[in-house]
Amino acid sequence: MTLSQFISILRARWWLCALVLCLTVATTLVASLLMPKQYTAAASVVIDIKPDPVSAMAFPQMAMPGFMATQVDIIQSDRVALRVIRDLKLADNLELREQWQKATEGRGSFEHWLSDVLQQKLDVKPSRESSVIQEGYKSGDPQFAAGLANAFAQAYIATTLELRVDPARQFNRFFDTQSKEAREALERAQAKLSAYQREKGIIATDERLDVENARLNELSSQLVQLQALASDSSSRQAQAQAGAAERMQEVLQNPLIGGLKADLSRNEARLKELNARLGDAHPQVVEARANIAELRERIAAETRRVSGGVGVTLTINRQREAQVRHELQEQRAKLLRMKATRDEGQVLVREVESAQRSFDALMARLNQSALEAQTTQSYANMLSTAAVPSEHSSPKVLLNTAISIFLGTLLAVGGALMLELTDRRVRAATDVVEALGLPVLGVLPRPGAKRYTGAAGALLLPRPAL
Repeated sequence: MTLSQFISILRARWWLCALVLCLTVATTLVASLLMPKQYTAAASVVIDIKPDPVSAMAFPQMAMPGFMATQVDIIQSDRVALRVIRDLKLADNLELREQWQKATEGRGSFEHWLSDVLQQKLDVKPSRESSVIQEGYKSGDPQFAAGLANAFAQAYIATTLELRVDPARQFNRFFDTQSKEAREALERAQAKLSAYQREKGIIATDERLDVENARLNELSSQLVQLQALASDSSSRQAQAQAGAAERMQEVLQNPLIGGLKADLSRNEARLKELNARLGDAHPQVVEARANIAELRERIAAETRRVSGGVGVTLTINRQREAQVRHELQEQRAKLLRMKATRDEGQVLVREVESAQRSFDALMARLNQSALEAQTTQSYANMLSTAAVPSEHSSPKVLLNTAISIFLGTLLAVGGALMLELTDRRVRAATDVVEALGLPVLGVLPRPGAKRYTGAAGALLLPRPAL
């Protein structure tokens, strides 16, 4: 279908188009005027993204992409609607109960039926680039619409607070139970440690262990010194037993032996002089020899006495060495026992410390959950309250009329085309060519039309080439 054919059809059936358009516009206008007026009241709430005053941290769920969509779902939930019904005491309204009886014949719950009715007229729109949520409520009564819009906003704020406080209260009860169990575990661990310390006589394990370590080191030093003394005494005794006692340091440094040796030297010199002067048989020579022999016996006796003292010193040193060695072994055994005792005590101490840390962590969470359970501030706040609307929001007569004109035009054109398809007529020369497949030689003018002469004014079509 060409544009000229389309225009010719509309010109031929203009009366049908005009009738359909007028009926559509008139029907829409009458319906708009007869429809009851609806008033829309809007309130807005803002989501506060400031850090939580209890935990000093921002709410992590606010950074999630679906957070605002979640808030919209909360506003449109049955929990918020039921809270609105409780706050406004709509369950006591007899008219609403009569409507429920007529609509459901008393089946189901009145509160849930009323919540569904209220939610049908609630419109929630979140802002795209901000944390503001618009709540609109539509009703035939402007005051009722404003009241319901504000009630839904307040119920939403209260519900968000409940959604924060209720889990905190549950956590508080949980942490309270856990903290009591942790306290009992800590008391048991402390009692076990105290009983162990009383049993082992432990007051300050680390300090006592340091003292015993120092005692062990001192005994080790004494043992080394006594071993050195015993080794020295043993070497001197071996020297004495080998017949070299007169070369021992103790003998050489003994003053009595030194004096006797000096007397022996003088007597030997005197004997040599007397022997040279008086002869071997002289009484003085004999007396001198007797004195020399006596001095030598005294020197030998004194040497034996001094060398015998070395043996006694060796015995004493060995006894002291054995005693110190025994004390050292006992000290080592005692220190090992103390270390074992300390290790057992350290296990108990670590149990007490672990129980203490668990108790402290649970008490911190208990205090935090207690504060969160007592909070009265929601992350949603009222931004603007709904005022009583002065003008109705629907029906919109001008908008409905414009839409009816557009739709009426479409219906009129469509009706004309449908009627043309059921009653096809020739309205132009091209229709004859398409219908018969024959060329058109000329077109007669309409009756009463002006006549034209000449080639320029003849109503003749050009003959198509054969």
